Amino acid sequence: MAKTLIEIKQGLECQVGRKLKLKANGGRRKTIERQGTLAETYPSVFIVELDQDENAFERVSYSYADVLTETVEINFLEDRNKSLI
Repeated sequence: MAKTLIEIKQGLECQVGRKLKLKANGGRRKTIERQGTLAETYPSVFIVELDQDENAFERVSYSYADVLTETVEINFLEDRNKSLI
């Protein structure tokens, strides 16, 4: 993974619109797993729009520092809906 906040931000800017799986530390030994789409990036945070089937709320935001300190782990999903001709 990237070593600086700038590298993390640049890496996420290239992935806007892609589906992802997010694993976040919820405190007190709880891990939160969510799926959604990387919606937007800002200078200090990024926004993930969550899948409505699985989650009670629409969007969450995390800082790039959360990724750097490994409080949040992001895995981008492959497009499995590609049709073969």
